[in-house]
Amino acid sequence: MARSPLLDFAFGYMPAQMLYAAAELRLADALTDGARTSGELAGETGTDPHALRRLLRALTCLGVLTQDGPDRFALTEEGRRLRTDAPDSIHGLLGLFCGPDVWRSWGDLMETLRTGEPAWHRVTGMTSFEYLAEHPERSVTFNKAMSEHTREVAPAFIKGYDFTRFGTIADLGGGDGTLLAAILRAAPSVRGVLFDLPAGLKEADMTLKAAGVADRCELVQGDFFQSVPEGADAYLLKSVIHDWDDEQSVAILRTCRAAVSDGAKVLLLETVVPEVVTPEHRGIAMGDMNMLVCTGGRERTEEEFRQLLEAAGFTLTGITGQLPPSNYRIIEAAPA
Repeated sequence: MARSPLLDFAFGYMPAQMLYAAAELRLADALTDGARTSGELAGETGTDPHALRRLLRALTCLGVLTQDGPDRFALTEEGRRLRTDAPDSIHGLLGLFCGPDVWRSWGDLMETLRTGEPAWHRVTGMTSFEYLAEHPERSVTFNKAMSEHTREVAPAFIKGYDFTRFGTIADLGGGDGTLLAAILRAAPSVRGVLFDLPAGLKEADMTLKAAGVADRCELVQGDFFQSVPEGADAYLLKSVIHDWDDEQSVAILRTCRAAVSDGAKVLLLETVVPEVVTPEHRGIAMGDMNMLVCTGGRERTEEEFRQLLEAAGFTLTGITGQLPPSNYRIIEAAPA
């Protein structure tokens, strides 16, 4: 009897937690200068050398490490991405999505399916964003993960959409400015407004200065449930609407509508769920399930986005195709 490929998914918790452990222990940072023994790494990471050696062997089988001898381990090219200083690091993403709060929430999936309520709320006793506000160390990890992810997908946005036609672009919930910095670098005539809560903007100065665009970008603190800056020609919301249920999403969009002039655009940078899915849409479906478990939000179909926009006083005016290698599309809307 052939082994079922579904078992690879069923056992997925094992590599997920091994990668999380590697990230938490900063093993890749410890291997920056070359191969080391399990004993050396155990001494640096405060772990049991025998247990760590077994993890190192398993990480070798995952392609994170190579084994140069019976007890010498070095980073592979892919393993290099676990370094905290790698330009294409995934250290924050592993820390966020494999962390104990997400882990416990996914362990309560069955109750979410019975009730329709996010497991996160039951497991932590608060919403995901309330939790981040109460746990600043997780907020740091969240912001780092969002920056890493945005750095990976930003080139697809810039290639797939003409941002140069706008004079001023406001990035709402834009965090440390990774996306807006990339857009401003690609569009030298455009000015930017980076808008987020104070915690989200903490690293923004450094990001914008490193990109050489700080002189063209204004930082504005605020809450997009209350108000957003007026006067921009385009308003970006990347991976914002999917965090919220329909009622809250419409509330955010109505706040935008109050600030958006008749000639301006709202651009939702989101994944769009096909009406009929196939295995190639796995990433979209997994993202949707994570929203179900952790935030109470959802990934949406084109028609569902249209309905949200119309309820907030907008008309959907265009939507790009999928922007590879990401699963994102750009949904363009104008005041109705």
